[in-house]
Amino acid sequence: MYQMRNVHGHIQVYDYQGNFLFSADSEREAREELEEYAESAA
Repeated sequence: MYQMRNVHGHIQVYDYQGNFLFSADSEREAREELEEYAESAA
């Protein structure tokens, strides 16, 4: 489970414990990066 937050026009992604993972310019970009992040963590 991940959470995306819009902070000053950028998307910040956090894990289920609230730890910051990465930021992106858009929600679409964040979702794409999240897919790559999940694949690399598996």
